[in-house]
Amino acid sequence: MKTSNTLVLILVLLYINASTEWPTHTVCKEDNLEIYYKSCDHQQDFAFSIDRCSDITTHTFNIRAAMVLRHSIKELYVKVDLIINGKTVLTYSETLCEPGHSKLIFCGKKKGEHLYYEGPVTLGFKEIPQGDYTISAKLTNEDHFTVACADFTVKNYLDYY
Repeated sequence: MKTSNTLVLILVLLYINASTEWPTHTVCKEDNLEIYYKSCDHQQDFAFSIDRCSDITTHTFNIRAAMVLRHSIKELYVKVDLIINGKTVLTYSETLCEPGHSKLIFCGKKKGEHLYYEGPVTLGFKEIPQGDYTISAKLTNEDHFTVACADFTVKNYLDYY
């Protein structure tokens, strides 16, 4: 009996380890605009939200984001890809944290610390392009470890004109 219980436990644990895909989270969903995200880091999910989809079309809007850091952040780099029909059409990268020059309040945080941000974000554009597309964002540290990674799905049917 003990052997069969042990075998069942091992099979359950193997099944749980095999399904490491994170769920798709809804950022916002309104009449003509929907935004979802899914962590592309198989070891860690994170929390991200905004109040209303319509807030994004303003120049600055408020977000909430939280996670526990698996890696320290002395230097932090972001790479963002715009993907349409499975093809990358635009790539953007920027250094967010480096010694003596930090653009974010959580630069310098250590592994295991809780990262929480609630406040304004400015994207630099007022319109979200129409259509269905993916925005892939990856944050890496100075050791090239993934700090956070997500694929955002955007479905925008708003007509700005």
